[in-house]
Amino acid sequence: MKVAGHSVIVTGGGSGLGAATAEHFAKDGAKVTIIDMNSQAAHAVAQRLGGLAIVGDVADESAMAEAFETSLAQHGPCRVVVNCAGIGVAKRVVGRDGPMPLAEFERVIRINLIGSFNIMRLAATQMSKADSLEEGERGVIISTSSVAAFEGQLGQAAYAASKGGIAALTLPVARELAAFGIRVLTIAPGLFLTPLLQTLPDDVQKSLGASIPFPSRLGLPEEFAALAAHMVENRFLNGETIRLDGALRLPPK
Repeated sequence: MKVAGHSVIVTGGGSGLGAATAEHFAKDGAKVTIIDMNSQAAHAVAQRLGGLAIVGDVADESAMAEAFETSLAQHGPCRVVVNCAGIGVAKRVVGRDGPMPLAEFERVIRINLIGSFNIMRLAATQMSKADSLEEGERGVIISTSSVAAFEGQLGQAAYAASKGGIAALTLPVARELAAFGIRVLTIAPGLFLTPLLQTLPDDVQKSLGASIPFPSRLGLPEEFAALAAHMVENRFLNGETIRLDGALRLPPK
């Protein structure tokens, strides 16, 4: 699919991987909607790209239903959605203060996994009602997992579970939505130079980069965006989770 002139929705588009993805699609001529909890960041990116900013929680059923209706009214039916919204909490199942608070586990699952599914179901509903394009295609849904889904480290129980759930959703949803001409894909990034990692000292960033076989550096958000764009354009990619990690395999800690 060529995105020029079509509606693209990016969650978590106010920074990091999401912002780079939104920018890539905007340069390709898409009408981009940014959904993010950070109002200032969402509006800044949308203004720079000439897009639409919507502030909200991806796991909020009614708020996201309204967001999709707003995007539909301004940009037409969604043809591509990229789920980049998410959080990470590092906490052991049993720590110095006892068991991990259940509310913290629930929060990560709610935002990362339930939030991704919420966006997925709303996007699929809107796409299924749109006119078909070449070869009957109607849309592409891309979610963000993590290498932690496969090699979760100590303290990553909640994060790894949420990202593993996203990877596990990919194939069954792709099979279901194939009837509508909707493709479903997931990217599992490794260590990327996101705003969170940019707060770390330079020597720590270099050390993390050195742990990656090749290239021995942190991934760039633009590289994530480029893969997302290729997924949209390559019509035979479907039902797959692709690692983007420079051959990194995470150690236990």
